[in-house]
Amino acid sequence: MSQLELELPGMPEPLFAATPSKLAAFDACPRRYRFGYVDRPTPPQSLPRVNAVVGAAVHAALRSWWELPQSRRTPAAARQLLDRHWSDVGTAGAADSAEWRARAAGWVDEHVAGLDPADPPLATERQVTVRTATLSVSGRVDRIDDRGEELVVVDYKTGRRPSTEGEAASSPALALYVLGVRRTLRRPCSRVELHHLPTGTVAGFDHTEATLAEHVRRAEATAAAATAATAAVTAGGDTGAAFPVVTGRQCAGCSFRRSCPEGRAAVRDLDAR
Repeated sequence: MSQLELELPGMPEPLFAATPSKLAAFDACPRRYRFGYVDRPTPPQSLPRVNAVVGAAVHAALRSWWELPQSRRTPAAARQLLDRHWSDVGTAGAADSAEWRARAAGWVDEHVAGLDPADPPLATERQVTVRTATLSVSGRVDRIDDRGEELVVVDYKTGRRPSTEGEAASSPALALYVLGVRRTLRRPCSRVELHHLPTGTVAGFDHTEATLAEHVRRAEATAAAATAATAAVTAGGDTGAAFPVVTGRQCAGCSFRRSCPEGRAAVRDLDAR
């Protein structure tokens, strides 16, 4: 298509392409969004903290476990897969890494012990996409269960606190995954579940059309705000005003904290408490 055709009046605006994490970045801290999705080259990033490394290894081990032949889906195999996917990045040395790996192995062991190897989920790490009037959001679902009449979106959690029903209900990502599963797999889907592996607890929520519509409204508002901020900077506006920093606990997990003085100060303040 020619440039002239792209500029013809009356053509629809392109959809804002995003992932749930991209939208979440702007909601949490516009500066973080700017560093990750606007600035080129991207500012230097900090090494991930141990909780992110542990979560990545656990997710990969559980995905790989379901990919094994049914006869090999055992707790021992899950522990071996965790070892295969383990990384020492983010840990404080060999002893700290070994302690975290043993802890994560216990979570994985207990989780798979409660699963039926002969009853696999419909999909793991499945890419889904949902489109609205202004958005195209793609994301990867940890697990999609087939519970008979409906599909269920399952998200693994490895943080300190057990998940709650409120968190399941308020998660924009899970709501968008529901819509993405409906669109991609053409099956009914309303339920989302947070499986907290350290405690073996499950927090679930059954979405209604109204709750899903509210999540879509908020996502579209975030996309509009991000688009407006980017346009303001492109037009010569002040970057700090368009993408203000928001500090807090989220700074500890921000990969751009080394490039953000306010974020580093917030992390030091948290560590000193």
